[in-house]
Amino acid sequence: MRITSVREISVPLEGNVANALVSFAEHDVSLVALETDVVRNGKPVIGYAFDSIGRFAQGGILRERMIPRLEAAAPETLLDASGELFDPEAVLKTVLRNEKPGGHGDRAAAAGALELAVWDLNAKLRDEPAYVTIARHYGRAGKREGVNVYAAGGYYYPDDSVQRLADEFSGYRAMGFDAFKMKIGGADLKTDLARIEAALTVAGEGQRLAVDANGRFDLETALAYAKAIAPYDLRWYEEIGDPLDFDLNRQVAQAYAGRIATGENLFSVPDVKNLALFGGMRPGKDIFQMDAGLAYGLTEYARMIELIERHGFDRAQAYPHGGHLINLHIAVGLELGGCEAYPGVFQPFGGYPAGCGIGGGLVRPTDAAGFGLEEKDGLRPWLARLSK
Repeated sequence: MRITSVREISVPLEGNVANALVSFAEHDVSLVALETDVVRNGKPVIGYAFDSIGRFAQGGILRERMIPRLEAAAPETLLDASGELFDPEAVLKTVLRNEKPGGHGDRAAAAGALELAVWDLNAKLRDEPAYVTIARHYGRAGKREGVNVYAAGGYYYPDDSVQRLADEFSGYRAMGFDAFKMKIGGADLKTDLARIEAALTVAGEGQRLAVDANGRFDLETALAYAKAIAPYDLRWYEEIGDPLDFDLNRQVAQAYAGRIATGENLFSVPDVKNLALFGGMRPGKDIFQMDAGLAYGLTEYARMIELIERHGFDRAQAYPHGGHLINLHIAVGLELGGCEAYPGVFQPFGGYPAGCGIGGGLVRPTDAAGFGLEEKDGLRPWLARLSK
C-alpha cells in the first residue's frame, strides 16, 4: 500500500469580511489530496484536508519542500505497525525532514494540511467517520452525541450596521444555533458596545455571546474593554493581545473576572506550554483554542491537549478554532469542550453540511467516511479538481 500522488490547490475564500486587524478579501486556503493505490468501487482511495481558515495558503512550502519529501519516501516508512493504515506521525516527520526547530508560522500550517489528510485517508480505509478513527487511536470513546457549538460571525463589513449584525445572528439562530461569537476592536469602544448590545438582543444573555479582538489590543486598551464589557457577563473575551504576549494575557486574566480565550495562533507544544505556565490561564475556567490545521496537524495538537492536562487544565477547556468539519471531528473524537462553526462566512470551508445534527447547543458529524468534506456542496468542485 502506498501513496501514489500528492496534490495541492489554493482555494480563495468567499466574501469580503474583516476583523480588527485583517481583511479576508484576499485570503485563500491550501487544499491537499493524498491519492493511494487502494481501489474501492473502481476509484483510488484519496485523503483530503486543508490548513484551516484565517491564514494564507501554503502552496510554495508544500510544492517546493514538503510534497517532494513525501513523494520520495519509501512506501513502507509511511505505514503503521499493522501495515494496513498510514502513520500520521511518520508522515509528519517525513515532511519536516531538515527543518530546524522553531519558526512555527506558515510551515506549521503546510505540514498540518498533509498530516490531517492522513486521518481522512485512514478513516476511509476503515470506512468510518474520522472521529471514530481519532477516538480509537487515542483510546477514547468519543462524544458521539455531539459537542457544544457556537456560531462565529459578527465581522466588520463595508456597509456595516448594528441591524445587519442582529440579522446575521438571527439567521444563525434559525439554523439551530443558540450561542454566538462576534468581533470587536475594529471600531471604537462606544461603537463596539452598541454592536454587543445588538447581538445580545438575539443571544438573549451574555453567556451565549463571546467577543474576539483578534490580538489587536495593547494592555491599556485591553483593560479598558475588559472593564466596559464586564457587566454583560459574556461567554468569553478572546485573543485579547498579541498571541505571544503571555504577560498581557496574564494581567488581563487577573483584572477580568470573566473567561478569556486564546491559543489559535500558537502552533507548537512549547508555545502552549508557555501559555499554560505564564499566560495566567485559570484551570476550570479559561478556553484554549489551538487549531490542528495551523499547528502541524492532529499529532501535535493531541500533544498540546495532553500538556494542558498535565498542568492542571481539563480538555473540556479546549475549543478548536476554525469553524469547520475537520475540527468538529477532532472535538468529538478527543472529547473536547466543543467547537465553533462558520455557517455564514469563509466558504467553501466554513460550517457544516446539512446532514450534521445541530440543536440543543450541540453539533455532531454525519456518518460519512473520513472528514466528510465531500458532503460540502461548495467544496466538492475543488475536491474534484484535485482527484483528476
